[in-house]
Amino acid sequence: MKTFTYTQPVAIESTEVIHVLNGAGEVSSTVQRIYTNGLKKAFDRTMDYRYFVRFDASDVDGQPLFTCKKMSRRGRVHFRGKDFVTGKDYMIAYDGWQIMIPDLIITDGEQKITLNKEMEDWSVFLLNEQPIARWQAVFRDTYFDITLQIEETSPIQHEAFFIAIGQAVLFVGA
Repeated sequence: MKTFTYTQPVAIESTEVIHVLNGAGEVSSTVQRIYTNGLKKAFDRTMDYRYFVRFDASDVDGQPLFTCKKMSRRGRVHFRGKDFVTGKDYMIAYDGWQIMIPDLIITDGEQKITLNKEMEDWSVFLLNEQPIARWQAVFRDTYFDITLQIEETSPIQHEAFFIAIGQAVLFVGA
């Protein structure tokens, strides 16, 4: 199992570059909240920093690996992901809006990954009902300690996929 850790400021509007550490304690990638312009950030402040949500994960040289962006259309919320490594586009949508904490479905049109969202425990990514990764944020006074674990059996092995989705969907949310 691969393990990655990083520290996220409590302020969800933070746009600082966050360094993701691999199991050896080395920086393996980065993640950052992105606003494409100041007007979007100013408007987002009035919406509790939850309207314009976009996280980009990059390698240590700054090359983009994965991006996850919130989409709001006619009162419906979903997220879109783009994997720059494989070129695949992903749709991330809530499954079961009627329940308190709905699961999410992540699909590229071929495979369907379910994300069981948990507030206080591990949020688990499942493929064919088998865990492929898990993401957890533990609150400290001024930051969150975030851990990602990727199973050896996961068809997606680069952390950028799980981290960008985790930041957009689990950390900020709808």
